[in-house]
Amino acid sequence: MWNKRSQATLIYNPQAGPSSMDEAIQQAARFWEHRGWEVTIAPTEYAGHAVRLAREAAEMGQRLVLAAGGDGTLGEVANGLAGTETIMGPLPAGTGNSFGKELRMPRPNLLDQRALVESAALLASGRVQRMDLGRFRGGKYWMLWTGVGIDSFLVEEMEPRSKLSKRLGRVGYAAQALVLAPQFVPMEARVTVDGKLYEDTYLLVLISNCRRYAGGELLLNPTGALDDGQFEVFLFRGAGVTRTATYAWQLWRGEHMHSEDIVVLRGREVIVETARPIPVHTDGDPAGETPFHCIMVPEAVRLLVPRSAPRGLFRQPGLQLR
Repeated sequence: MWNKRSQATLIYNPQAGPSSMDEAIQQAARFWEHRGWEVTIAPTEYAGHAVRLAREAAEMGQRLVLAAGGDGTLGEVANGLAGTETIMGPLPAGTGNSFGKELRMPRPNLLDQRALVESAALLASGRVQRMDLGRFRGGKYWMLWTGVGIDSFLVEEMEPRSKLSKRLGRVGYAAQALVLAPQFVPMEARVTVDGKLYEDTYLLVLISNCRRYAGGELLLNPTGALDDGQFEVFLFRGAGVTRTATYAWQLWRGEHMHSEDIVVLRGREVIVETARPIPVHTDGDPAGETPFHCIMVPEAVRLLVPRSAPRGLFRQPGLQLR
């Protein structure tokens, strides 16, 4: 039996996705209202606004915050709810939607405006799990990955993108990336994982808290769990366009875990220092420059996980949402 006095906030980013989400958001809100929830719709107005909205909902004692947007919006909501008992319900509605693909949820497009309602239905019959988050020392949390190198260079050059660019989807993003990628200069970096130092020339240093990568298109860590209390750290050694293309091909084919030039580590604390300041990104959004220091925060946020999520994504048993 759904508790008719349960309150929820639906936070959404009006700029997310290739088209307007207003009607889809109303449909998703009505879905939860028909199940006895009182839903407040809260659009974001500026970068970081979702953090504040989520924190306020938690402080008011609301049981559930639904987050509709891309990975950046979901990451902001996770920041606002970290350390609280308020549950986060992801509704993928952005352009890339890496986390939506992680959970195997439908994503809105110009031809299917009911995808958010379909996602809501999957959440309503899902389970509440506790998910690990990464956190910069003394700063923000992040959900999926943080990276420095060619991917953060591309994020710095390309974000934020216009609605027109988003309408072009993956093809437009890939075309821009192909033009910009040769301009990246490989970095000399020192990477310390749980006190052990690795020093080399790298194209990319990627610290992952999930399975998928690059807008969810690549399966980076096939056996990763979102509640195992550790990062997977990928060090892509070397330089040059040829090496970059080789890594892209290996990732696409799922052969990167066996590459002699890619170092794969596990740990709870990572420090990255570079010879020159390099842009950093978290969950596909710019996040300052090197050096940085991040730690694993186990079970930092309560997450409503849809029944579509793959097996093994969580190691601990979940609870039903009642």
